[in-house]
Amino acid sequence: MNERLATPDKEAIALLQPFVGLALSQIQLVASAEHARQALQDLANEPVLGFDTESKPTFARNEASDGPHIVQLATARQGYVFQLLDAGCRQALAQLLESPSIIKAGFGLGDDRRRIVSKLGVDLQGVLDLNTVFHQRGYRKDMGVRGAVALVFNQRFLKSRKATTSNWANPRLTPSQLSYAANDAYAALRVYEALGLGG
Repeated sequence: MNERLATPDKEAIALLQPFVGLALSQIQLVASAEHARQALQDLANEPVLGFDTESKPTFARNEASDGPHIVQLATARQGYVFQLLDAGCRQALAQLLESPSIIKAGFGLGDDRRRIVSKLGVDLQGVLDLNTVFHQRGYRKDMGVRGAVALVFNQRFLKSRKATTSNWANPRLTPSQLSYAANDAYAALRVYEALGLGG
């Protein structure tokens, strides 16, 4: 079959009902080594996690990003937003990122992978870019979380441009930043499950 399938356009997505993500009460901010170790115990037996990262945006032409500044992971019940300011937190998170037995599923992860390897010095294992799955199933361009949620659930994934371009390096993240970050990872996990990739 040579025909490539089209992805939903912005106008079509705008008409859909909203996707319901994790509530703030279901999101943990992980900023210390001790909290990171506790979170990793919660996550250790999960076969698959939703995965994404955020970096403080750069606006100057020659300004290089020193991100990622946060890494977000999600189960079907809980989101974890790891801040990378604390060395102990980074070290604990690196153990999970290097585990080949836990699949980390997300969208457009090439840049995330490069930045994590550069910043944390980890051998990132078990990463699945869901765009690859959609390409294999005949979709002609990168889907992204918005397009995938529209296609798979017939729902609109809400992305705030203000949150996208906010300062992810800030030690005090806002509730909207936490919600945005955790739900990016959560939606990726939900798409993974809906695609029947788990078994």
